[in-house]
Amino acid sequence: MSELIQVETTGHVATIRLNRPEKLNAVTQAMSDELESIVRELNADPAVRCVVYTGTGRAFSAGSDIATLDRYATAWEFRNRRDYCDALRELRKPVIAAINGFAFGGGLEAALTCDIRIAADTASFAAPEIKLGWVGGGGMSVLLAESLGASNAALMLLTGDPIDAQCALAWGLVSEVVPADALLPRAQELAATIAQRPPIAAESAKADLRAAGNLPREQAIAYEREMQAIAFATADAAEGRAAFAEKRPAVFHGR
Repeated sequence: MSELIQVETTGHVATIRLNRPEKLNAVTQAMSDELESIVRELNADPAVRCVVYTGTGRAFSAGSDIATLDRYATAWEFRNRRDYCDALRELRKPVIAAINGFAFGGGLEAALTCDIRIAADTASFAAPEIKLGWVGGGGMSVLLAESLGASNAALMLLTGDPIDAQCALAWGLVSEVVPADALLPRAQELAATIAQRPPIAAESAKADLRAAGNLPREQAIAYEREMQAIAFATADAAEGRAAFAEKRPAVFHGR
């Protein structure tokens, strides 16, 4: 693992931190490849039940490192690359974005790819690609429209101008805004709460949310019913029912 992406695990919570503050945590292809490897490891680790994704310094992430984009010989090669948003989408564990500063371009896409977003009061958000002659390609338009509605998404995409944390909260881009020094503790507190829930049920809930955004309504409901049956058959669900009947806290083991 390089020093540019740091991973720390406490209890059942893993924190992934982009650590390139001098470049506003802009992501290179090598960092994207490394993140893919990290995601595979976290998916395979049953001890990890929730993930926090954040940045070091004054930026969450400024997106792709623009200085490295000319390395692609053709637009087709650029189109076929694997990037960090692809990696984050493959993470099966619940993911909380702790947005500590600038979330611009691909950094905004990465935040939108996470399941829950919490922002520092100093954070700002932008889709500035249009100012450079292109548009986002990591899910920007789809995820913005889902989070903000068509008009607010269009405002961000067509102007490229930033919004602040309070505007992001009012528009539904983030769930909470907290003082900067309280951001990571709050994100890790929330992650620890989620990690206390039965992990199969948590991953099933995440899969249900993905289905809700990708399938027609009746198919999404049918998918949810199947996931409910799978979760209901687990040892954790039996423990949850027993704990309820016995009026005691449940202890879940991911089985």
